[in-house]
Amino acid sequence: MESFRFDVPQPVLDDLTDRLTRTRWAAPLPGPDWQRGVPPAYLADLAAYWADGYDWRTAEAELNTHPQFLTSIDGQPIHFLHVPSPHPDALPLLLVHGWPGSVVEFLDVIDPLTDPDDPADAFSLVVPSLPGFGPSSPLAGAGWNIDRIASAFATLMRTLGYDRYGAQGGDFGAVITPALGRLDAEHVVGVHVNAATGGFMPTRPLDPDDSFSDVEKERLERLRYYHREGNGYFKQQGTRPQTLAYGLTDSPAGQLAWIVEKFYEWSHGDGVPVDRDRLLTNVMLYWLTGTAGSSANLYYEVLHSRGLRVTGRSPVPTGVAVFAEDMAIRRYAEAANTVVRWTDFDTGGHFAALEVPGLLVEDVREFFRGLR
Repeated sequence: MESFRFDVPQPVLDDLTDRLTRTRWAAPLPGPDWQRGVPPAYLADLAAYWADGYDWRTAEAELNTHPQFLTSIDGQPIHFLHVPSPHPDALPLLLVHGWPGSVVEFLDVIDPLTDPDDPADAFSLVVPSLPGFGPSSPLAGAGWNIDRIASAFATLMRTLGYDRYGAQGGDFGAVITPALGRLDAEHVVGVHVNAATGGFMPTRPLDPDDSFSDVEKERLERLRYYHREGNGYFKQQGTRPQTLAYGLTDSPAGQLAWIVEKFYEWSHGDGVPVDRDRLLTNVMLYWLTGTAGSSANLYYEVLHSRGLRVTGRSPVPTGVAVFAEDMAIRRYAEAANTVVRWTDFDTGGHFAALEVPGLLVEDVREFFRGLR
């Protein structure tokens, strides 16, 4: 296990600026903005800010305020933040991101989780980069699917000396952490998820009957829209991640568009309601490490194993935070999980730790209060 710090050579940043300023822009297609993808004017403006306004060195310094490490598990490099709480009775908590996220998603929740006003709510945090994402690269071969990642994270927590811990995740993190609970149930005291997918919602659109509430019907309609209009990225990453990787690894504007579209589609409210410096720092972790392909490869592993289908019911207490743009439905979640807390929010979206960090922090605190 080695200490890790971000220290990007200046020529790498100069190359990024040069590529951005030489972008060959696509012509706008007909129709309203965002209907056929990211509008060229929006992307050109954001790329110009990335080249001439955004300051990686400030972001790098912020990331480096948190202790970080690199280790190897099953031959795979694993990068993680390890932020112990100053309070001695803090509960260890694993935070797991998804795609197109990174450890950057959690920067605004680290301090309130590790050093709250009430020490009884304190957590010591372990925040890994998924295999193939950011500094957890390159991939050490094929087969890094959900269960294998969950097993690696169980090993990580054991190696750090944590015999009893909680887990929280969104997107793929909301698939990996329940898998971790099934795998390591004697050590995982509870699992909290947001942006929940596999095991928390139907895998295909269904027609609701009279027993469904208006909120549930709305979520099923969003699921239908996703399957009709919103899952092209899943098909591409799940079938040909290598082909996709060339364009995204060569063009920062292409990488930016591929990610920012999801922040627009999956966030709550108009536009992209996430601080653009945070958004660009998240994109930087893909660009600087050249991990567009290896992060997309997780979709290939999922699609060519058992998909997002869940087998067996988790005995671990589970809390579900459903923000305004999420689709989880309790009747489906309870089939595979021991749900003891369910919170519906009328705001926030897929990237809750970035969009509404205070709401996410409070829900995590309340869920784990009875499990410490």
